[in-house]
Amino acid sequence: MPDVRATEVPTLTKAELAEMLFDQVGLNKRESKDMVEAFFDVIREALEQGDSVKLSGFGNFQLRDKPQRPGRNPKTGEVIPITARRVVTFHASQKLKGLVEERAGIAG
Repeated sequence: MPDVRATEVPTLTKAELAEMLFDQVGLNKRESKDMVEAFFDVIREALEQGDSVKLSGFGNFQLRDKPQRPGRNPKTGEVIPITARRVVTFHASQKLKGLVEERAGIAG
């Protein structure tokens, strides 16, 4: 079996974002951490209130209502209902998509 860790994609954490703000903006470490937390709190609160969040040049967080649908228990094959729910979706902006593709060397 292949080693999963060998193919693991690097992940940027909130702590690393705070460190980057500290390095690049000149805030102290406490201010950097507080700013990252406040940023995500504002986004979370907007979504909790039913608002979409549009970050120009980055992307949009939107809420989508998914209706109830039939599902299946994989062990027994029994049909079970999957309840209706609200989910958060993220759609990257064309600018962000282009930058990511360019960085990956995919853009023609």
